[in-house]
Amino acid sequence: MDRYGTDVLSGDWKAPKRGRAVETPADPGLVVEEVTTDWCGEIVAVDRDIDTVTLEDRHGKRRTFPLGTGFLLEGRPVILTAPITKAGPAKPTRTASGSIAVHDAKARVARASRIFVEGRHDAELVEKVWGDDLRIEGVVVEYLGGVDDLADHLRDFKPGPNRRVGVLVDHLVAGSKESRIAQNIMKSLVGKDVLIVGHPFIDIWQAVKPSRLGFAEWPKVPKGIDWKKGTCQQLGWPHRDQADIARAWKHILGGVRGFQDLDPTLLGRVEELIDFVTA
Repeated sequence: MDRYGTDVLSGDWKAPKRGRAVETPADPGLVVEEVTTDWCGEIVAVDRDIDTVTLEDRHGKRRTFPLGTGFLLEGRPVILTAPITKAGPAKPTRTASGSIAVHDAKARVARASRIFVEGRHDAELVEKVWGDDLRIEGVVVEYLGGVDDLADHLRDFKPGPNRRVGVLVDHLVAGSKESRIAQNIMKSLVGKDVLIVGHPFIDIWQAVKPSRLGFAEWPKVPKGIDWKKGTCQQLGWPHRDQADIARAWKHILGGVRGFQDLDPTLLGRVEELIDFVTA
């Protein structure tokens, strides 16, 4: 008999009470529970394009959830994954932007027309969501590093009827510096071959739905504080230098699977630009 009792640190003492989550294919007919909503139901559909699973409860009501963690199977935590088919993974029927996917299509020779965005992060987000569509259409996206010199860029580019330019601008709201620059350009001689649209967000980061990243809303950063650094600070993310900001953006971009993770305000503006330069 052990007079001192058992060793509380013996075994896997860090393991959760219900055990560690294991990957489980979301096969139709499986009954699982979503832990944050307590929704329990049978798996009736899995959408591979946007990584979602649909559960139907005993009353016939259905709800859709993202595939991944947050489910219980017979009381045990599981990570739901797309079912494995004998024919292998099916090719997606939709692109990240929601367009019909065209498989094995070669990229079109680049058009003379262009889409300009303000910064590198804007360009990377547009590429991730609309990249397939832009390659099919032969549209190149370039970033400017700000809109202060937009008039000079357009003067060098020389827009025309077959050489159109679409511009996506951050924080394009009434009374802003960006709106004054846009108005002056649209009134100029090149205005008829240039379309400038924008979104109300201070930075393109805000176009990503915060719920996709695990918080309710983007922080409100006081004026006079760098918005990206202030945002990282309030979210508890490292923010000391540019490397920290780059890692924060990588995390944000990694949370974007497709158009469903972006604010509709941005979706409409980018689609408008694509239509303008490909018309």
